[in-house]
Amino acid sequence: MVRTLISSAIKGAECSKYEDAVKMLNTLQTNAQTIEKIRQERDKNAHLNIPRMLNYASRVGIQESDMSRLNVIHISGTKGKGSTCAYCESILRHHGYKTGFYSSPHLVEVRERLNVGGQPIESEKFASYFWEVYHKLDSTKDAGDGTMPNYFGFLTVMSLYVFLQEKVDVAIMEVGIGGEYDCTNMIRNPVVCGVTSLGLDHVSILGSTIDKIAWHKAGIFKPGVPAFTVPQPPEAMRVLAERALEKGTVLHQCQDLGAYNRILKLGIKGSVQTLNAALALQLCHTWMMKYKERCITNESRPQEQSDMSLVPESTASITASASQMDIPTVSPITLTQNDIKGLEECVWLGRNQVINVSGVCFYLDGAHTVESIQQCVEWFKTETEAEKSNYRDGVYRILLYNCTGDRDSFTLMKPLVSCGFDAALFCPNLAYEIALSADQTNNTVTKESQCKRCVTNKETFDDLLQQQQNIGGSNNLEMGTTGNKAECQSLIFSSISECINWICKRKWEENRVVSEKLRKGDLLNNSKVSINRDWTDEPVMNGTCISDTKVTNKVESGQGLQNSDEGVYKYSNHASGDADRRHVEVLITGSLHLVGGALRVLWDRQLE
Repeated sequence: MVRTLISSAIKGAECSKYEDAVKMLNTLQTNAQTIEKIRQERDKNAHLNIPRMLNYASRVGIQESDMSRLNVIHISGTKGKGSTCAYCESILRHHGYKTGFYSSPHLVEVRERLNVGGQPIESEKFASYFWEVYHKLDSTKDAGDGTMPNYFGFLTVMSLYVFLQEKVDVAIMEVGIGGEYDCTNMIRNPVVCGVTSLGLDHVSILGSTIDKIAWHKAGIFKPGVPAFTVPQPPEAMRVLAERALEKGTVLHQCQDLGAYNRILKLGIKGSVQTLNAALALQLCHTWMMKYKERCITNESRPQEQSDMSLVPESTASITASASQMDIPTVSPITLTQNDIKGLEECVWLGRNQVINVSGVCFYLDGAHTVESIQQCVEWFKTETEAEKSNYRDGVYRILLYNCTGDRDSFTLMKPLVSCGFDAALFCPNLAYEIALSADQTNNTVTKESQCKRCVTNKETFDDLLQQQQNIGGSNNLEMGTTGNKAECQSLIFSSISECINWICKRKWEENRVVSEKLRKGDLLNNSKVSINRDWTDEPVMNGTCISDTKVTNKVESGQGLQNSDEGVYKYSNHASGDADRRHVEVLITGSLHLVGGALRVLWDRQLE
């Protein structure tokens, strides 16, 4: 099912107000150097984050009792926490509740992070609420600790402020990173908590082992607040159970949707969504039961007390160690029509999403862990399998990839080589060379570091392909349309828009050159290639993809990747690249920021 791109049609004065607010918000972004310092000192200062956040909230007039009125569903995890939150929002909205949903990161516009009633908050409201919160914090700096919150901290406080002003019935809060010290964990009295599938991610912040990561994720558990999770690796489940006992609550495990013995067409594609949807159902039905109890008593549980009445009586007095106890498994709930509609009509952009633009089929998934990449590959193969027989000249497959931070390129890209790509494109997480909107500004990483990472990603992909061939991997490696993986092109571009321009031109340039090879020696400095006039008057690309050597030289000299007449490649009428009559499939994955930039560019192309 093709998803509709988020509309950012903001006009006139409204556009200016929104843009000004986002520009000011961007001044709170932590730069790359400061982030590195924070990582080095995280163990020493991490515990100070929650008191700081409570101070910021207090300075805008939000007390802990106000947070309790939001009736929060709090969700952490490594994979699928955003999807699970989206299912919760959709289910409860279909049950008639007014929903608030705080998520991160945004894909196209910052206002996506603040969702009310199933829609991103209007740009005019975003600007208005932003300045209210900003001025309250700025005017109390001296009386407070003299600081302003960082980007994510500010948006977390703003989300609570917005949801209170909008009088939502429920606030669904997605954890940013970890849980124990995450900004969202200033919420001390949620209604129910959930932990999605765990894996290795953000290891420089959370630790390099699954048990350390589980410790952080379980930090959102609260005394007497029901907690749910999905099947986990044994070591992770042990830590979750220990933390539940430590926090004074009981952890329950959800069954997959397969236990419901009925076919459900989920709004978000991918086999992993059956776990996310099952967790969301348990969270929502527990929330509805507890919400009714809160409405009847018309009061919130005091934060400093543990209301063990919310914990099943049979487990309220457990004192055994978690390693000696079984995690109780909850039975499937009885589904209502509202539940089913909530699951089927759930929309979550950039996750297992398919978009057709300019005759090219784009498959987008923001997978960025080993497990999620494997699931992405499974989804991509399933979705594209039927296409092979529908086109007489076959399918032309392209990978558009990037990963950043401390993620291991080799481990993440290894599952991707089995897809049989004819071309692999690498670029920074930049929608355009020059950002066209403040929403796409990211000061947390430098352009130079992103350019270097593109070179690493490309070299790693080339090495993986070569290794597959060296060990006879062709028996297990699906062939692309060339039938020879040595023919797979790997190219580096300066922005996402340049990648997509290249892709779309390959599809639609009538009687154009239909194949391009990146070969050492093809680079013609400061000159243009002589091209058959029957093909085109100008090269399809003008210096937007350049060789490893050229990229490395530019990065080391601090120039980054620039558009110029350098790096024009030789074009040849190569039969294996005849994409004009072939169906073109593009998988975009490795980073949510990459997917967000691609959505921005694809949406712009739809307006052309």
